[in-house]
Amino acid sequence: MYSLTPSLDTGDAISTLDTLLAADIRPDHFHGAIHHLQRRFASYADTSPAPFIAPGLVVTPEIRRQSEMYLPIAEITKIFNRLYCATLNSPPILSSSPFHNALSWADTFVGLPPQLQFSINPSTLLEQLLNDRNLLTKFLFASFLPHRFYGGFRRYIGQTDFIRKWLLERKKATLRCLDAACGTGEDSYGLATLLLERGFDREKIHIESWTIDPLEVWAAAHCSFPHDRQREARFREETAALFEHGYETRICFRCVDLTKPPAEPFDLILCNGLLGGPLFHEAQFVKNIVANLAGILAPGGIMLAADSFHAGWKLHYPQQMLRVVLEENGLRTFSAGEGVGGVKPGTV
Repeated sequence: MYSLTPSLDTGDAISTLDTLLAADIRPDHFHGAIHHLQRRFASYADTSPAPFIAPGLVVTPEIRRQSEMYLPIAEITKIFNRLYCATLNSPPILSSSPFHNALSWADTFVGLPPQLQFSINPSTLLEQLLNDRNLLTKFLFASFLPHRFYGGFRRYIGQTDFIRKWLLERKKATLRCLDAACGTGEDSYGLATLLLERGFDREKIHIESWTIDPLEVWAAAHCSFPHDRQREARFREETAALFEHGYETRICFRCVDLTKPPAEPFDLILCNGLLGGPLFHEAQFVKNIVANLAGILAPGGIMLAADSFHAGWKLHYPQQMLRVVLEENGLRTFSAGEGVGGVKPGTV
């Protein structure tokens, strides 16, 4: 189980990142792929009329067709998936990459961060990545931690207000919390900030933050985003008070499979942006995860679920269906800010 306690020490960050990335990547293993992409791109450049793919381009159906004719995204995806697997020491979540379900190379290229848009030729990008570890690191984080996946701090103000009131009613001095889909840690740090503001003794609180992606664990624990230094600066500004008061020592980021969670009791469980969205929307998966989380909820504890999914996902798995699943697992449901919650019978 990969786990990290927050640290802003640069040496710690470098050391722990080295455990996630392969020590040696053989560029010669990709020579055939590079030559293949070079031939494909030469055909595209010789045949396709202007405008070529370019940063900021609006990809029209015609541009998409030209791209697919000479630079089939399926071929490019297969090659870059090989790169992900060769680079990461744990199996990559390929469904999160910019190539997954992409309509064309043109669509993929214009969605890359500016520092990765130095060439519209995919063979040039691949070659540069194989020979520049710093650029490769940025590419990996841009691939699996894109900004579109995360809503930032203070996403669910209503839910936070609910937690604030709930804390006032608790009699128990200690508090064990779980952020069951922590992503890059915004909700985890936000909860810790709320506890700091409420004057909780840091020695009497513990926050577990779980995700399935080791890169997210690393980014959250080190408040670091190699592909987006502006985001990193904002993140560190938001968490500065926690590090100043030593609250970061009460947070632990871990890689945990929610279908097989550790059997630890928690007084408060957050599962924001998880149930009914892109990752877990099939009924059986939702039921399985809710049952697992309800099983580790302490008597009198609460589980809260909010999301910012677009309307399509909300229609696919509406909150009323989630309430039914919570109640099937013995929880009494209620509204909690932007989402729903369930309380487990018993006394906190």
